[in-house]
Amino acid sequence: MEHRWCVQIVCADPELARHYRRELEEAGSNYYLLDARSIEEAQRNFLRLEPAVILFDSAGGTAVEHGVSPESMVGLLSETAPVVVVGAPEWQSEFTFLITSGAVDFVARTGDYVAIAAGLVERRIHLAASASTGALGVAGEQSDSDFGEILRHEVNNPLTGILGNAEMLLARKDRLPAAVIERVETIAELAVRLRETVRRLSHTWDERHDHVGSA
Repeated sequence: MEHRWCVQIVCADPELARHYRRELEEAGSNYYLLDARSIEEAQRNFLRLEPAVILFDSAGGTAVEHGVSPESMVGLLSETAPVVVVGAPEWQSEFTFLITSGAVDFVARTGDYVAIAAGLVERRIHLAASASTGALGVAGEQSDSDFGEILRHEVNNPLTGILGNAEMLLARKDRLPAAVIERVETIAELAVRLRETVRRLSHTWDERHDHVGSA
């Protein structure tokens, strides 16, 4: 029996969400499609069925819930699965870190962006299918050259999620005791410091490996 890959669509605009659904259905792939109007609804869906890919469109205010930065909100989603983000062109700089880490693909909302986003979702599904059959190798057989990539994926993504959760709490600081706010602020500051450390380490490792490879 053919495996059905789950795709979670997160979009507050119901008409646009239907457009994405039609595009993915017409692609002919055997997807199980879930819809959510908000990050919170998507996270509830994850408890029922973990997606292979998340398609996130900021239309309709999806990306400004609770005053949390778009990067942090998408970072929360990327803890569960790779995310294809659709947003205004000027938003791309918001996701530079996540794009570089490999957790996110970004599509500017210009031209035929729905078809482009659907194509990237299919690409992510194909990668997941290849990984599940062992085409990408198994853990423990990674070469030293893969270390920088592993560091970015396995450390950066959880750190982004930690930062996103901290920001969500701080966005509701009027409901929290002062002592709790102070601790959450400390968590956020430490997450940022760790993320910068990981960034420097991965860049240093890549530069060293490139130098050795060219020697």
